[in-house]
Amino acid sequence: MTRLSKDMAIQPTIIMNNQMDKNSKIYIAGHRGMVGSALVRRIQAAGYRNILTRGHGELDLTSQAEVTRFLLQEKPDYIFLAAAKVGGIHSNNIYRAEFIYQNLMMEANIVHAAWQAGVSRLLFLGSSCIYPRDCPQPIREDSLLTGPLEQTNEPYAIAKIAGIKLCESYNRQYGTRYVSVMPTNLYGPNDSYDLENSHVLPALIRKAHEAKIQGKKEMVVWGTGRPKREFLYVDDMADACVFLMEKGISEGLFNIGAGKDLTIRELAETVKDVIGCTSDLVFDTGKPDGTPQKLLNVEQMGALGWRATTSLRDGIARAYADYLARAGTKGA
Repeated sequence: MTRLSKDMAIQPTIIMNNQMDKNSKIYIAGHRGMVGSALVRRIQAAGYRNILTRGHGELDLTSQAEVTRFLLQEKPDYIFLAAAKVGGIHSNNIYRAEFIYQNLMMEANIVHAAWQAGVSRLLFLGSSCIYPRDCPQPIREDSLLTGPLEQTNEPYAIAKIAGIKLCESYNRQYGTRYVSVMPTNLYGPNDSYDLENSHVLPALIRKAHEAKIQGKKEMVVWGTGRPKREFLYVDDMADACVFLMEKGISEGLFNIGAGKDLTIRELAETVKDVIGCTSDLVFDTGKPDGTPQKLLNVEQMGALGWRATTSLRDGIARAYADYLARAGTKGA
């Protein structure tokens, strides 16, 4: 990747206009995933009723022909682009081709067809992994493209950077109003709890639950436990996205996070405490740690009047309740 100076990095622009209308048609791409389903909940709660969704069986977002036909036919007023192939550090590192190909195809198809269909507004959801592995903390939006990426998830990060640049380029050339948001590590209802492919927090929830009900003396955690991570409850993320669209902010790059982080060890201890697991933590140092720290600077969102409201403990408790409901189990 070309290394750019800080002055050459993307500079977010705020344009206040074209606020959302309650009667507008809103397409949520990826509505069945954790992020997309949170957006559906938040948008419905705000009183929007003309919500457009399609499952994978109805619409293959990696097919340019299908996406173009769909958007030209439906002509939504707004698009929330939450569709993505996602996973934890293991799956990102193993399935590198799928992560870069599928994400590139989905975002390119949707952004281009949105322009063709005359879609007035689009919000693209990226990921905090777009930022350099060793950039200054907390990470500002203008840190983009200022250094090398974390190798374990580089394909996914490059795909998401391409999505940002797609929105930026279509805005500049065609006058579209497409905004990008970069959430920190998300968790909550409809998350994946697969131990091989999930993100760290849902994996810890499952491990702590199983250790609790099986009476295990030890609970194994990947890595050293020293890396620091920031976590945001997914419904807070959805609230931030709707906040930006309702404000009429239609261009730029915005970090969305909680504004504070903790070590993986501290996270595991918190998960154990919330769930009631008394097992001892054992760290598998043969597994990768990933980026040493990844805390987002959220001053832009704060200046606009938005802040996360769900505490980590409350969020973990809600996520654990969702895990129990989906697993059809009861707490011990």
